[in-house]
Amino acid sequence: MEVLDPTVSHDDAPLCINDSIEKASLRQIPEDTKSCIKARHTLGFLGFLGFALVYAMRVNLSVAIVSMVNRTAFPDDDSNDTSDVCPKGPQINGTFIPSPGEFNWDDTTQGIILGSFFLGYVITNVPGGRMAEKVGGKLVYGLGVFLTALLTVISPFAAYWGLVPFLIVRIAEGFTEGVTFPAMHSMLAHWVPPLERSKFAALVYAGSNFGTVISLPLSGWLCSLTLWGGWPLAFYLFGSLGIIWYIFWYFFIYDTPADHPRIDYQERLYIEACVEPKNHGDDRGVPWLSILKSAPMWAITITQCGQAWAFYTLLTELPTYMNKILHFDVQQDAVLSTLPYLTAWIMGLIISSLADYLLQNRVMSILTSMKFWNTVSSFGTSLSFIGAIWAACDHVWLMVMLAGVGSLQGAIYAGNQMNHIALAPRYAGTLYGLSNAAANACGFLAPYVIGRLIEGHETLSRWHTVFWMAAAINVATNFVYLIFASAKEQPWSRGSS
Repeated sequence: MEVLDPTVSHDDAPLCINDSIEKASLRQIPEDTKSCIKARHTLGFLGFLGFALVYAMRVNLSVAIVSMVNRTAFPDDDSNDTSDVCPKGPQINGTFIPSPGEFNWDDTTQGIILGSFFLGYVITNVPGGRMAEKVGGKLVYGLGVFLTALLTVISPFAAYWGLVPFLIVRIAEGFTEGVTFPAMHSMLAHWVPPLERSKFAALVYAGSNFGTVISLPLSGWLCSLTLWGGWPLAFYLFGSLGIIWYIFWYFFIYDTPADHPRIDYQERLYIEACVEPKNHGDDRGVPWLSILKSAPMWAITITQCGQAWAFYTLLTELPTYMNKILHFDVQQDAVLSTLPYLTAWIMGLIISSLADYLLQNRVMSILTSMKFWNTVSSFGTSLSFIGAIWAACDHVWLMVMLAGVGSLQGAIYAGNQMNHIALAPRYAGTLYGLSNAAANACGFLAPYVIGRLIEGHETLSRWHTVFWMAAAINVATNFVYLIFASAKEQPWSRGSS
Protein backbone atom coordinates (compact mmCIF):
# COMPACT_ATOMS: atom_id res chain seq x y z
CA MET A 1 0.00 0.00 0.00
CA GLU A 2 1.38 3.41 -0.99
CA VAL A 3 2.19 5.76 1.86
CA LEU A 4 1.28 9.32 1.02
CA ASP A 5 3.51 12.23 1.94
CA PRO A 6 1.39 14.53 4.14
CA THR A 7 3.04 17.62 2.68
CA VAL A 8 1.98 16.78 -0.88
CA SER A 9 -1.47 16.20 -2.33
CA HIS A 10 -2.31 13.33 -4.66
CA ASP A 11 -1.92 15.64 -7.65
CA ASP A 12 1.33 17.18 -6.39
CA ALA A 13 -0.21 20.47 -5.26
CA PRO A 14 1.54 21.45 -2.00
CA LEU A 15 -0.58 21.35 1.12
CA CYS A 16 1.87 23.02 3.47
CA ILE A 17 5.37 24.41 3.12
CA ASN A 18 7.43 22.79 5.89
CA ASP A 19 4.53 21.04 7.55
CA SER A 20 6.80 19.56 10.22
CA ILE A 21 7.76 23.02 11.52
CA GLU A 22 4.10 23.96 11.83
CA LYS A 23 3.22 20.82 13.73
CA ALA A 24 6.22 21.07 16.03
CA SER A 25 5.51 24.71 16.85
CA LEU A 26 1.88 23.95 17.67
CA ARG A 27 2.83 21.10 20.01
CA GLN A 28 5.09 23.45 21.98
CA ILE A 29 2.41 26.06 22.65
CA PRO A 30 0.89 25.92 26.13
CA GLU A 31 -2.89 26.07 25.90
CA ASP A 32 -3.11 29.15 28.12
CA THR A 33 -0.83 31.14 25.79
CA LYS A 34 -2.78 30.47 22.62
CA SER A 35 -4.79 33.42 21.39
CA CYS A 36 -8.57 32.90 21.52
CA ILE A 37 -9.23 35.24 18.61
CA LYS A 38 -6.94 34.55 15.68
CA ALA A 39 -5.90 37.38 13.39
CA ARG A 40 -6.94 35.40 10.33
CA HIS A 41 -10.38 34.84 11.86
CA THR A 42 -10.78 38.59 12.31
CA LEU A 43 -9.89 38.98 8.63
CA GLY A 44 -12.48 36.34 7.76
CA PHE A 45 -15.22 37.99 9.84
CA LEU A 46 -14.68 41.52 8.53
CA GLY A 47 -14.22 40.19 5.01
CA PHE A 48 -17.55 38.37 5.38
CA LEU A 49 -19.26 41.58 6.52
CA GLY A 50 -17.64 43.52 3.69
CA PHE A 51 -19.01 41.16 1.05
CA ALA A 52 -22.39 41.13 2.80
CA LEU A 53 -22.56 44.90 2.53
CA VAL A 54 -21.39 45.22 -1.07
CA TYR A 55 -23.93 42.60 -2.14
CA ALA A 56 -26.65 44.29 -0.11
CA MET A 57 -25.78 47.51 -1.94
CA ARG A 58 -25.75 45.66 -5.26
CA VAL A 59 -29.05 43.78 -5.05
CA ASN A 60 -31.26 46.30 -3.24
CA LEU A 61 -32.08 47.80 -6.63
CA SER A 62 -33.65 44.50 -7.74
CA VAL A 63 -36.37 45.09 -5.13
CA ALA A 64 -36.43 48.88 -5.10
CA ILE A 65 -36.96 49.11 -8.85
CA VAL A 66 -40.43 47.54 -8.42
CA SER A 67 -41.43 50.61 -6.39
CA MET A 68 -39.42 53.08 -8.46
CA VAL A 69 -41.10 52.30 -11.80
CA ASN A 70 -44.51 53.60 -12.80
CA ARG A 71 -46.09 50.32 -13.96
CA THR A 72 -49.25 52.06 -15.19
CA ALA A 73 -47.21 53.82 -17.87
CA PHE A 74 -46.55 50.45 -19.54
CA PRO A 75 -49.73 48.35 -19.52
CA ASP A 76 -49.40 44.66 -20.30
CA ASP A 77 -49.45 43.77 -23.97
CA ASP A 78 -53.01 42.80 -24.89
CA SER A 79 -51.61 40.25 -27.30
CA ASN A 80 -50.27 38.14 -24.44
CA ASP A 81 -51.68 34.62 -24.21
CA THR A 82 -53.66 34.80 -20.98
CA SER A 83 -53.82 31.02 -20.87
CA ASP A 84 -50.07 30.95 -20.27
CA VAL A 85 -49.99 32.89 -17.02
CA CYS A 86 -50.40 31.94 -13.36
CA PRO A 87 -53.81 32.71 -11.85
CA LYS A 88 -53.95 35.41 -9.22
CA GLY A 89 -54.81 34.18 -5.75
CA PRO A 90 -57.01 36.05 -3.29
CA GLN A 91 -55.41 39.22 -1.98
CA ILE A 92 -54.19 38.88 1.60
CA ASN A 93 -55.23 41.53 4.11
CA GLY A 94 -52.36 43.91 4.63
CA THR A 95 -50.76 43.14 1.29
CA PHE A 96 -48.51 45.98 0.29
CA ILE A 97 -49.51 47.54 -3.02
CA PRO A 98 -46.84 49.97 -4.19
CA SER A 99 -48.01 53.34 -5.36
CA PRO A 100 -47.13 54.22 -8.94
CA GLY A 101 -43.42 54.96 -9.07
CA GLU A 102 -41.84 58.15 -10.33
CA PHE A 103 -39.87 56.71 -13.24
CA ASN A 104 -41.20 55.67 -16.66
CA TRP A 105 -38.71 52.89 -17.44
CA ASP A 106 -39.83 50.07 -19.73
CA ASP A 107 -38.59 46.46 -19.37
CA THR A 108 -35.61 46.97 -21.67
CA THR A 109 -34.54 50.12 -19.80
CA GLN A 110 -34.86 48.30 -16.49
CA GLY A 111 -32.66 45.51 -17.86
CA ILE A 112 -30.04 48.06 -18.84
CA ILE A 113 -30.21 49.70 -15.41
CA LEU A 114 -29.87 46.38 -13.60
CA GLY A 115 -26.99 45.36 -15.82
CA SER A 116 -25.17 48.72 -15.97
CA PHE A 117 -23.44 47.96 -12.68
CA PHE A 118 -21.44 45.23 -14.41
CA LEU A 119 -20.05 47.55 -17.09
CA GLY A 120 -17.96 49.19 -14.40
CA TYR A 121 -17.47 45.99 -12.45
CA VAL A 122 -15.67 44.04 -15.16
CA ILE A 123 -13.27 46.92 -15.86
CA THR A 124 -11.61 46.97 -12.43
CA ASN A 125 -11.36 43.25 -11.64
CA VAL A 126 -7.94 42.73 -13.20
CA PRO A 127 -6.45 46.09 -12.11
CA GLY A 128 -7.87 45.50 -8.62
CA GLY A 129 -6.16 42.13 -8.32
CA ARG A 130 -2.86 43.50 -9.61
CA MET A 131 -3.01 46.53 -7.30
CA ALA A 132 -3.64 44.24 -4.32
CA GLU A 133 -0.54 42.21 -5.23
CA LYS A 134 1.59 45.35 -5.44
CA VAL A 135 0.28 47.68 -2.69
CA GLY A 136 -1.67 45.25 -0.50
CA GLY A 137 -5.23 43.97 -0.34
CA LYS A 138 -6.18 45.94 2.77
CA LEU A 139 -6.18 49.30 1.00
CA VAL A 140 -7.74 48.04 -2.23
CA TYR A 141 -10.51 45.97 -0.62
CA GLY A 142 -11.27 48.60 2.04
CA LEU A 143 -11.58 51.49 -0.39
CA GLY A 144 -13.60 49.32 -2.75
CA VAL A 145 -16.28 48.82 -0.08
CA PHE A 146 -16.06 52.39 1.24
CA LEU A 147 -16.43 54.13 -2.14
CA THR A 148 -19.27 51.79 -3.12
CA ALA A 149 -21.02 52.82 0.09
CA LEU A 150 -20.66 56.52 -0.71
CA LEU A 151 -22.07 56.02 -4.20
CA THR A 152 -24.97 54.02 -2.78
CA VAL A 153 -25.93 56.88 -0.48
CA ILE A 154 -26.13 59.34 -3.41
CA SER A 155 -27.97 56.91 -5.73
CA PRO A 156 -31.51 58.23 -4.98
CA PHE A 157 -30.39 61.80 -5.74
CA ALA A 158 -28.92 60.63 -9.05
CA ALA A 159 -32.15 58.79 -9.93
CA TYR A 160 -34.24 61.93 -9.34
CA TRP A 161 -31.77 63.92 -11.42
CA GLY A 162 -32.30 61.68 -14.43
CA LEU A 163 -31.75 58.30 -16.06
CA VAL A 164 -28.25 59.11 -17.32
CA PRO A 165 -26.90 60.32 -13.94
CA PHE A 166 -28.38 57.21 -12.30
CA LEU A 167 -26.71 54.95 -14.87
CA ILE A 168 -23.40 56.75 -14.30
CA VAL A 169 -23.63 56.19 -10.54
CA ARG A 170 -24.52 52.50 -11.00
CA ILE A 171 -21.56 52.03 -13.38
CA ALA A 172 -19.31 53.83 -10.88
CA GLU A 173 -20.53 51.51 -8.12
CA GLY A 174 -19.52 48.56 -10.25
CA PHE A 175 -16.16 50.23 -10.88
CA THR A 176 -15.40 50.57 -7.15
CA GLU A 177 -16.83 47.19 -6.15
CA GLY A 178 -15.00 45.36 -8.92
CA VAL A 179 -11.74 45.35 -6.95
CA THR A 180 -13.15 43.58 -3.89
CA PHE A 181 -13.10 39.91 -4.88
CA PRO A 182 -9.62 39.84 -6.48
CA ALA A 183 -8.20 41.95 -3.62
CA MET A 184 -9.57 39.53 -1.05
CA HIS A 185 -8.27 36.58 -3.07
CA SER A 186 -4.80 38.09 -2.95
CA MET A 187 -5.06 38.47 0.83
CA LEU A 188 -6.28 34.89 1.35
CA ALA A 189 -3.25 33.59 -0.56
CA HIS A 190 -1.04 35.06 2.21
CA TRP A 191 -3.28 34.46 5.21
CA VAL A 192 -4.95 31.04 4.85
CA PRO A 193 -3.19 27.64 4.91
CA PRO A 194 -4.24 25.28 2.06
CA LEU A 195 -6.18 22.82 4.22
CA GLU A 196 -8.37 25.65 5.58
CA ARG A 197 -9.10 27.34 2.27
CA SER A 198 -12.38 25.67 1.29
CA LYS A 199 -13.98 26.43 4.64
CA PHE A 200 -12.41 29.89 4.86
CA ALA A 201 -13.56 30.81 1.35
CA ALA A 202 -17.07 29.63 2.20
CA LEU A 203 -17.09 31.87 5.27
CA VAL A 204 -15.73 34.99 3.57
CA TYR A 205 -17.27 34.81 0.11
CA ALA A 206 -20.61 33.52 1.40
CA GLY A 207 -21.01 37.01 2.81
CA SER A 208 -22.45 37.72 -0.64
CA ASN A 209 -25.27 35.25 0.06
CA PHE A 210 -25.79 36.63 3.55
CA GLY A 211 -25.96 40.18 2.21
CA THR A 212 -28.56 39.10 -0.33
CA VAL A 213 -30.58 37.34 2.39
CA ILE A 214 -30.60 40.53 4.48
CA SER A 215 -30.99 43.03 1.67
CA LEU A 216 -33.95 41.62 -0.25
CA PRO A 217 -36.55 41.44 2.57
CA LEU A 218 -35.26 44.53 4.36
CA SER A 219 -35.31 46.52 1.13
CA GLY A 220 -38.85 45.27 0.48
CA TRP A 221 -39.95 46.46 3.91
CA LEU A 222 -38.24 49.84 3.50
CA CYS A 223 -39.98 50.30 0.13
CA SER A 224 -43.34 49.90 1.90
CA LEU A 225 -42.69 52.89 4.16
CA THR A 226 -43.80 56.42 3.40
CA LEU A 227 -40.74 58.11 4.92
CA TRP A 228 -38.74 59.86 2.17
CA GLY A 229 -40.64 57.94 -0.46
CA GLY A 230 -39.76 54.50 0.93
CA TRP A 231 -37.36 53.08 -1.67
CA PRO A 232 -34.53 55.62 -1.11
CA LEU A 233 -34.17 54.22 2.43
CA ALA A 234 -32.83 50.96 0.97
CA PHE A 235 -29.89 52.92 -0.43
CA TYR A 236 -29.32 55.17 2.60
CA LEU A 237 -29.25 52.31 5.12
CA PHE A 238 -26.77 49.97 3.45
CA GLY A 239 -24.56 52.80 2.24
CA SER A 240 -24.26 54.16 5.79
CA LEU A 241 -23.42 50.72 7.17
CA GLY A 242 -20.66 50.37 4.57
CA ILE A 243 -19.06 53.62 5.71
CA ILE A 244 -19.13 52.47 9.35
CA TRP A 245 -17.65 49.08 8.39
CA TYR A 246 -14.60 50.77 6.87
CA ILE A 247 -13.57 52.21 10.25
CA PHE A 248 -13.21 48.70 11.73
CA TRP A 249 -11.45 47.37 8.61
CA TYR A 250 -8.90 50.19 8.68
CA PHE A 251 -7.85 49.61 12.31
CA PHE A 252 -7.98 45.81 12.59
CA ILE A 253 -6.77 44.38 9.24
CA TYR A 254 -3.27 44.10 7.76
CA ASP A 255 -1.93 42.85 4.43
CA THR A 256 0.10 39.91 5.73
CA PRO A 257 0.83 38.18 9.06
CA ALA A 258 4.27 39.80 9.07
CA ASP A 259 2.66 43.28 8.92
CA HIS A 260 0.25 42.63 11.81
CA PRO A 261 1.58 44.21 15.05
CA ARG A 262 -0.73 42.28 17.38
CA ILE A 263 -0.83 38.81 15.82
CA ASP A 264 -0.08 35.85 18.06
CA TYR A 265 3.50 34.79 17.30
CA GLN A 266 2.61 31.12 16.98
CA GLU A 267 -0.24 31.90 14.60
CA ARG A 268 2.21 33.82 12.44
CA LEU A 269 4.63 30.86 12.46
CA TYR A 270 1.83 28.49 11.51
CA ILE A 271 0.59 30.61 8.59
CA GLU A 272 4.04 31.40 7.22
CA ALA A 273 4.99 27.71 7.38
CA CYS A 274 2.07 26.85 5.11
CA VAL A 275 1.81 29.67 2.57
CA GLU A 276 4.16 31.37 0.17
CA PRO A 277 5.43 34.56 1.86
CA LYS A 278 4.80 37.93 0.24
CA ASN A 279 8.06 39.38 -1.02
CA HIS A 280 7.56 43.12 -1.49
CA GLY A 281 10.88 43.47 -3.30
CA ASP A 282 10.29 40.72 -5.83
CA ASP A 283 7.86 41.91 -8.50
CA ARG A 284 8.65 40.18 -11.78
CA GLY A 285 5.57 41.42 -13.57
CA VAL A 286 2.65 39.34 -14.74
CA PRO A 287 3.34 36.63 -17.39
CA TRP A 288 0.27 37.64 -19.40
CA LEU A 289 0.99 35.49 -22.44
CA SER A 290 1.53 32.36 -20.33
CA ILE A 291 -1.70 33.02 -18.45
CA LEU A 292 -3.68 33.52 -21.66
CA LYS A 293 -2.30 30.23 -23.01
CA SER A 294 -3.05 28.32 -19.79
CA ALA A 295 -5.77 25.68 -20.29
CA PRO A 296 -6.40 25.31 -16.51
CA MET A 297 -6.96 29.06 -16.27
CA TRP A 298 -9.40 28.97 -19.17
CA ALA A 299 -11.21 26.08 -17.46
CA ILE A 300 -11.76 28.19 -14.33
CA THR A 301 -12.90 31.20 -16.35
CA ILE A 302 -15.37 29.28 -18.51
CA THR A 303 -17.03 27.43 -15.63
CA GLN A 304 -17.31 30.68 -13.67
CA CYS A 305 -19.05 32.26 -16.67
CA GLY A 306 -21.68 29.53 -16.68
CA GLN A 307 -22.19 29.70 -12.93
CA ALA A 308 -22.42 33.49 -13.04
CA TRP A 309 -25.11 33.39 -15.73
CA ALA A 310 -27.23 31.12 -13.52
CA PHE A 311 -26.49 33.13 -10.37
CA TYR A 312 -27.38 36.49 -11.88
CA THR A 313 -30.52 35.09 -13.48
CA LEU A 314 -31.71 34.50 -9.92
CA LEU A 315 -30.13 37.58 -8.38
CA THR A 316 -31.52 40.23 -10.73
CA GLU A 317 -34.60 38.57 -12.21
CA LEU A 318 -36.19 36.37 -9.52
CA PRO A 319 -37.95 39.30 -7.76
CA THR A 320 -39.47 40.34 -11.11
CA TYR A 321 -40.54 36.78 -11.90
CA MET A 322 -42.20 36.34 -8.52
CA ASN A 323 -43.93 39.69 -8.80
CA LYS A 324 -45.21 39.48 -12.37
CA ILE A 325 -45.73 35.74 -12.85
CA LEU A 326 -46.47 34.39 -9.37
CA HIS A 327 -48.23 37.63 -8.29
CA PHE A 328 -46.47 38.12 -4.98
CA ASP A 329 -46.45 41.66 -3.64
CA VAL A 330 -43.11 43.41 -3.21
CA GLN A 331 -42.70 42.38 0.45
CA GLN A 332 -43.65 38.74 -0.13
CA ASP A 333 -41.35 38.27 -3.10
CA ALA A 334 -38.49 40.00 -1.26
CA VAL A 335 -38.75 37.53 1.61
CA LEU A 336 -39.13 34.42 -0.56
CA SER A 337 -36.41 35.55 -2.98
CA THR A 338 -33.91 35.29 -0.13
CA LEU A 339 -34.48 31.59 0.49
CA PRO A 340 -32.17 30.28 -2.29
CA TYR A 341 -29.33 32.44 -0.94
CA LEU A 342 -29.98 31.50 2.68
CA THR A 343 -29.92 27.77 1.94
CA ALA A 344 -26.90 28.15 -0.37
CA TRP A 345 -25.04 30.01 2.40
CA ILE A 346 -25.77 27.27 4.94
CA MET A 347 -25.00 24.49 2.47
CA GLY A 348 -21.77 26.22 1.44
CA LEU A 349 -20.50 26.18 5.02
CA ILE A 350 -21.45 22.51 5.46
CA ILE A 351 -19.97 21.33 2.17
CA SER A 352 -16.76 23.33 2.57
CA SER A 353 -16.18 21.89 6.03
CA LEU A 354 -16.78 18.42 4.61
CA ALA A 355 -14.41 19.13 1.71
CA ASP A 356 -11.63 20.20 4.07
CA TYR A 357 -12.23 17.13 6.23
CA LEU A 358 -11.94 14.82 3.21
CA LEU A 359 -8.72 16.57 2.15
CA GLN A 360 -7.18 16.33 5.61
CA ASN A 361 -7.97 12.61 5.74
CA ARG A 362 -6.58 12.02 2.25
CA VAL A 363 -9.92 10.74 0.92
CA MET A 364 -9.69 13.08 -2.07
CA SER A 365 -6.88 14.92 -3.77
CA ILE A 366 -7.19 18.68 -4.14
CA LEU A 367 -7.94 18.42 -7.86
CA THR A 368 -10.54 15.67 -7.42
CA SER A 369 -12.19 17.65 -4.64
CA MET A 370 -12.40 20.80 -6.76
CA LYS A 371 -13.84 18.97 -9.76
CA PHE A 372 -16.34 17.00 -7.69
CA TRP A 373 -17.75 19.94 -5.75
CA ASN A 374 -17.76 22.18 -8.81
CA THR A 375 -19.93 19.57 -10.55
CA VAL A 376 -22.23 19.33 -7.54
CA SER A 377 -22.67 23.11 -7.62
CA SER A 378 -23.31 23.33 -11.37
CA PHE A 379 -25.69 20.38 -11.61
CA GLY A 380 -27.52 21.31 -8.42
CA THR A 381 -28.24 24.83 -9.67
CA SER A 382 -29.28 23.56 -13.12
CA LEU A 383 -31.60 20.94 -11.66
CA SER A 384 -33.23 23.65 -9.55
CA PHE A 385 -34.05 25.62 -12.72
CA ILE A 386 -35.50 22.53 -14.37
CA GLY A 387 -37.46 21.83 -11.19
CA ALA A 388 -38.82 25.39 -11.28
CA ILE A 389 -40.10 24.76 -14.80
CA TRP A 390 -41.82 21.58 -13.60
CA ALA A 391 -43.32 23.39 -10.58
CA ALA A 392 -44.90 26.03 -12.84
CA CYS A 393 -47.39 28.00 -10.70
CA ASP A 394 -47.09 25.85 -7.58
CA HIS A 395 -45.50 28.29 -5.14
CA VAL A 396 -44.45 25.65 -2.62
CA TRP A 397 -42.74 23.32 -5.07
CA LEU A 398 -41.08 26.26 -6.81
CA MET A 399 -39.38 27.27 -3.57
CA VAL A 400 -38.49 23.65 -2.79
CA MET A 401 -36.65 23.49 -6.11
CA LEU A 402 -34.93 26.88 -5.95
CA ALA A 403 -34.12 26.86 -2.23
CA GLY A 404 -33.82 23.09 -1.72
CA VAL A 405 -32.05 21.61 -4.73
CA GLY A 406 -30.64 25.04 -5.56
CA SER A 407 -28.83 25.17 -2.21
CA LEU A 408 -26.16 22.94 -3.77
CA GLN A 409 -24.80 26.04 -5.50
CA GLY A 410 -23.04 26.60 -2.17
CA ALA A 411 -20.59 23.85 -3.17
CA ILE A 412 -18.89 26.37 -5.46
CA TYR A 413 -16.60 27.49 -2.62
CA ALA A 414 -15.08 24.01 -2.44
CA GLY A 415 -15.06 23.91 -6.25
CA ASN A 416 -13.22 26.41 -8.43
CA GLN A 417 -13.03 29.39 -6.06
CA MET A 418 -9.62 28.58 -4.57
CA ASN A 419 -8.20 27.08 -7.76
CA HIS A 420 -6.39 30.30 -8.70
CA ILE A 421 -4.20 30.10 -5.59
CA ALA A 422 -3.22 26.51 -6.43
CA LEU A 423 -2.21 27.53 -9.98
CA ALA A 424 -0.18 30.60 -9.00
CA PRO A 425 -0.26 31.95 -5.42
CA ARG A 426 1.97 34.87 -6.48
CA TYR A 427 -0.67 36.05 -8.98
CA ALA A 428 -3.84 34.92 -7.17
CA GLY A 429 -5.41 38.40 -7.26
CA THR A 430 -4.71 38.94 -10.95
CA LEU A 431 -5.99 35.48 -11.91
CA TYR A 432 -9.17 35.92 -9.92
CA GLY A 433 -9.63 39.35 -11.46
CA LEU A 434 -9.40 37.88 -14.95
CA SER A 435 -11.87 35.05 -14.38
CA ASN A 436 -14.24 37.18 -12.30
CA ALA A 437 -14.27 39.94 -14.92
CA ALA A 438 -15.18 37.45 -17.63
CA ALA A 439 -17.81 35.80 -15.43
CA ASN A 440 -19.42 39.07 -14.47
CA ALA A 441 -19.73 40.12 -18.07
CA CYS A 442 -22.61 37.65 -17.83
CA GLY A 443 -23.95 39.85 -15.06
CA PHE A 444 -24.58 42.49 -17.71
CA LEU A 445 -25.62 40.12 -20.48
CA ALA A 446 -28.06 38.01 -18.44
CA PRO A 447 -30.53 40.78 -17.40
CA TYR A 448 -30.23 42.44 -20.80
CA VAL A 449 -30.93 39.24 -22.74
CA ILE A 450 -33.76 38.33 -20.36
CA GLY A 451 -35.24 41.81 -20.66
CA ARG A 452 -35.22 41.54 -24.47
CA LEU A 453 -36.71 38.03 -24.34
CA ILE A 454 -39.46 38.87 -21.85
CA GLU A 455 -40.40 42.42 -22.86
CA GLY A 456 -44.14 42.74 -23.33
CA HIS A 457 -44.70 38.98 -22.99
CA GLU A 458 -44.85 38.05 -19.31
CA THR A 459 -45.73 34.37 -19.80
CA LEU A 460 -44.64 31.10 -18.27
CA SER A 461 -43.25 29.83 -21.57
CA ARG A 462 -40.98 32.86 -21.94
CA TRP A 463 -39.67 32.49 -18.39
CA HIS A 464 -39.20 28.75 -18.85
CA THR A 465 -36.94 29.56 -21.81
CA VAL A 466 -34.93 31.77 -19.45
CA PHE A 467 -34.56 28.90 -16.97
CA TRP A 468 -33.64 26.31 -19.63
CA MET A 469 -30.99 28.66 -21.00
CA ALA A 470 -29.41 29.18 -17.55
CA ALA A 471 -29.39 25.43 -16.82
CA ALA A 472 -27.84 24.49 -20.17
CA ILE A 473 -25.07 27.11 -19.98
CA ASN A 474 -24.20 26.08 -16.43
CA VAL A 475 -23.89 22.36 -17.21
CA ALA A 476 -21.98 22.82 -20.47
CA THR A 477 -19.31 25.03 -18.92
CA ASN A 478 -18.79 22.57 -16.04
CA PHE A 479 -17.71 19.88 -18.53
CA VAL A 480 -14.93 22.19 -19.71
CA TYR A 481 -13.72 22.44 -16.11
CA LEU A 482 -13.78 18.66 -15.68
CA ILE A 483 -11.58 18.19 -18.75
CA PHE A 484 -8.98 20.94 -18.34
CA ALA A 485 -8.80 21.91 -14.64
CA SER A 486 -5.55 21.47 -12.67
CA ALA A 487 -4.39 22.01 -9.08
CA LYS A 488 -0.66 22.04 -9.83
CA GLU A 489 1.30 25.24 -9.50
CA GLN A 490 2.06 26.34 -13.04
CA PRO A 491 5.67 26.78 -14.29
CA TRP A 492 5.06 30.45 -15.11
CA SER A 493 4.03 31.07 -11.48
CA ARG A 494 7.70 30.89 -10.41
CA GLY A 495 9.13 32.55 -13.48
CA SER A 496 9.98 29.45 -15.52
CA SER A 497 8.58 28.86 -18.98
